[in-house]
Amino acid sequence: MKTIIYAILTLLVFTSCTVIRPGEVGVRQTFGKLKGEPVEEGLRFVNPITTTYLKVPVRTTNVEQTLLLPSKEGLTINAEVSVLYHIKKEKAKTIIEEIGKHFERNVLINTLRSSAANISAEYFAKDMHSLKRNEIELSIKNKMNQVLSEKGFEIEAVLLKSINLPQRLSAAIEDKLRAEQQFQEMEFVVEREKKEADRKRVEAEGIRDAQNIINQGLTPMIIKYQSIEAFRELSKSNNAKVIITDGKAPIILNQE
Repeated sequence: MKTIIYAILTLLVFTSCTVIRPGEVGVRQTFGKLKGEPVEEGLRFVNPITTTYLKVPVRTTNVEQTLLLPSKEGLTINAEVSVLYHIKKEKAKTIIEEIGKHFERNVLINTLRSSAANISAEYFAKDMHSLKRNEIELSIKNKMNQVLSEKGFEIEAVLLKSINLPQRLSAAIEDKLRAEQQFQEMEFVVEREKKEADRKRVEAEGIRDAQNIINQGLTPMIIKYQSIEAFRELSKSNNAKVIITDGKAPIILNQE
């Protein structure tokens, strides 16, 4: 008899408490009605007959969907979209009351589909493979927050993970990118040749300026003075020489 009583008491203890884990809040439900404010992680004791706790995750959650998105030119793009979101703790009770436990399926995914389609229709298909991709992701995120923020959801990020364009468009984009790369290479070669030509021009101008300076410095008086100095140095030499001159510049014939 005592064993049965102990077993019943043990069962009552285990069924009269619940654990709210980290990243969750608990919403108390008594006789089917939600009461009180959401409680955070910890051990909670309840009357197992009348009361229970509905657990709502408030950590960052990832939802992935494969969507068919329209483009501005009327094409259909197959895209894998990932949404990072969390529920505001203070709104957990309201979400359960107004949306229900399947809030992700009932509200979040439907809002994602609608927002992504509306935003993608404003862009060309090629934009999803360009720098505008981040712009598209941010626009979808902002549009979802406009709808869901008051309901208690916070969209942290929307990521376009995989974009599958129609084959002909994908090939055209690749050809364009290849042509742009070749054009950039040609521009680099032209720029390099221009710089080399500029270098040679500067070098030639330097040589010309140096020659002009030398020519301007060689006046008749300086040339005559240098000739006199040359004669003077020759007169000091002990070697026999034959000097032919017009009085301006000497021409020396060495004699053996």
